[in-house]
Amino acid sequence: MKFDTPATTNPIDQLKVVGKPTDRIEGPLKTTGTAPYAYEHQDFAATQAYGYVVGSAIAKGRISSMNLDAARAAPGVLAIVTAANAGKLDKGNFNTAKLLGGPDIQHYHQAIALIVAETFEQARAAASLVRVEYVRGKGAYDLAAALDTAVTPPTVFGTAPDTSIGDFAAAFAAAPVQFDERYTTPDHTHAMMEPHASIANWDGDKLTLWTSNQMIAWSVGDVAKTLGIAKENVRLVSPYIGGGFGGKLFVRTDAILAALGARATKRPVKVALSRPLMINNTTHRPATIQRIRLGATPDGKITAIGHESWSGDLPGGGPEVAVAQTRLLYAGANRMTAMRLAALDLPEGNAMRAPGEAPGLMALEIAMDEMAEKLGIDPVEFRILNDTQVDPEKPDRPFSQRRLNECLKTGAEKFGWSKRAKPGVMRNGRWLVGMGVAAAFRNNLNEKSAARARLDASGIVTIETDMTDIGTGSYTIIAQTAAEMMGVPLDRVVVKLGDSSFPVSAGSGGQWGANSSTAGVYAACAKLREAVAQKLGVASADAIFANSKVTAGRRSFALGDAAKDGGIVVEDIMEYGDLAEKFQQSTFGAHFTEVGVDAMTGEIRVRRMLAVCAAGRILNPKAARSQVIGAMTMGAGAALMEELAVDKRFGFFVNHDLAGYEVPVHADIPHQEVIFLDETDPTTSPMKAKGVGELGICGVAAAVANAVYNATGARVRSYPITLDKFIDRLPDIA
Repeated sequence: MKFDTPATTNPIDQLKVVGKPTDRIEGPLKTTGTAPYAYEHQDFAATQAYGYVVGSAIAKGRISSMNLDAARAAPGVLAIVTAANAGKLDKGNFNTAKLLGGPDIQHYHQAIALIVAETFEQARAAASLVRVEYVRGKGAYDLAAALDTAVTPPTVFGTAPDTSIGDFAAAFAAAPVQFDERYTTPDHTHAMMEPHASIANWDGDKLTLWTSNQMIAWSVGDVAKTLGIAKENVRLVSPYIGGGFGGKLFVRTDAILAALGARATKRPVKVALSRPLMINNTTHRPATIQRIRLGATPDGKITAIGHESWSGDLPGGGPEVAVAQTRLLYAGANRMTAMRLAALDLPEGNAMRAPGEAPGLMALEIAMDEMAEKLGIDPVEFRILNDTQVDPEKPDRPFSQRRLNECLKTGAEKFGWSKRAKPGVMRNGRWLVGMGVAAAFRNNLNEKSAARARLDASGIVTIETDMTDIGTGSYTIIAQTAAEMMGVPLDRVVVKLGDSSFPVSAGSGGQWGANSSTAGVYAACAKLREAVAQKLGVASADAIFANSKVTAGRRSFALGDAAKDGGIVVEDIMEYGDLAEKFQQSTFGAHFTEVGVDAMTGEIRVRRMLAVCAAGRILNPKAARSQVIGAMTMGAGAALMEELAVDKRFGFFVNHDLAGYEVPVHADIPHQEVIFLDETDPTTSPMKAKGVGELGICGVAAAVANAVYNATGARVRSYPITLDKFIDRLPDIA
């Protein structure tokens, strides 16, 4: 099915099932511990072996010798895989570094060996006996020190490194009111609960991997390319994922080494990465240094806006696209954005929830508050004043929907923004109290997505697609879509996900999963409706699908009657025309936070949070709310505690576990409220939906930062906002 004209009224608009706050259909499996995650797959429990990954102890250099004798002689050891005996290995299209290193080392904890043994404990014990000698090379591990060597990166996923509209330099120099500041965001890790884990099994030359992975089709290709085998000989299975946040978009060491270990032992092999390997061996959100310049008239109109960002990655990697939102969020005739990339020898930088906008808004939305204060304008009003209904870089392209101002106004009224006081004034006992606001922005992305629909004689509809569920509710919204289209209750729909033998979907990433995957299911169900009507001898245009029946005029059939002579199976793909080029498709929101700061100790406590979101049709408000409050929690963590500490001498992340890398816990997060504006966007798909999972994090950290400033009068421009950065500037205790 081709989607190239805006959607009109269709079966989804009935909203009998879609749009309802529905419990996750896989919830009972997860809450009872019976949902089989990758490491828990039981088909080979009697014969499987265990692999333990050895990571490099240096960040850059080469292995001069590796003594494996003691490890080979250890009890239970079946095989040891290294670059020397693994055979020729390529590098996947989505990997920056090789997943099995040696003799050259590209980053700390790059995998250099896999020990395979009868038990996990035996493999781990044997791994400790591996003796490696290195020649350490000189590496670059400090972004600030590498700024002078940063270069203009190539275009990444269609994002140009630089843009320029009008004459920014002249407009900024002539602006009556000017603002120019720098901000820093640190390296972050995904910190998902489920580790990167895989079980591999070979059947002749065919490989099956049960793995925790968000993008099945991408990863099939990368596994095949890395191992040098045909794509049709690779099957990936990932029905349940215990969190990903972008860290499982791509094939990682666990999958490749499990496959190599299984090939070496001719047995199924399971591999899970330890937490230090998850943090140093896989990917992370890169640190940024950002400079933002704003020029405005005294009445608050932005005349010049410039945003520059520096980030680092391994050679061959890409930048953190932290300027992306600045190209679209606010009006201003003279504009400039630029990204620069430094070569660093730290572990690979790559996508983490809302790559680009999450760290970019951490800077931009503080800058907007600082400029508003300089102008003497309320921060909410300043943002509203600089709204635009067209793409600022392409004024002839309107936004398909843009309700940022409504988000800001609705949030301000609901949150009690009018009670906000001047910085450092409001107190509640020993607590300094402040409010903060930030705009939220994330682009809507459409990805082609396919599904297979089956109907049996009992009237059961089964949907098969390689779409994944990373805890976001994919099973449920896909079931809701099929139920709405076919006129059956949810308990008459079976959803099968996460298997590369199913049609290729959008996968889970980039906030595109919900709208794209359900659109693919819509296409398959539309074809199934036609097939059913043809079988029943009625015109598809006249057929009404409701209550598990098909009605056309005075004729009525049970849905299953169409399949009584054998099941009906159809498959279709939703592909897109140029609507996304004609209309700028984006999601918008506003985050409001209130914090308390202890006037004597500087301790910060988030007291309440509100998100107002405009993100097209909300397919399942219950699941969407969970997405947003989870994202708000991550945003609070980014504001106040999350930071991968870099050892700038030896090139690794020191706090590489959940004891040292702090994330919010229940006690850190207070009351959270989410409001979804009633919105449909017919330019996005027949579902008229958009994504919302990443919008929920965008701007949160800045809203917290702005609230801390409002409470204390002390501005912090370097995340995380820890008390050592402002305690000496707290207001005097009365």
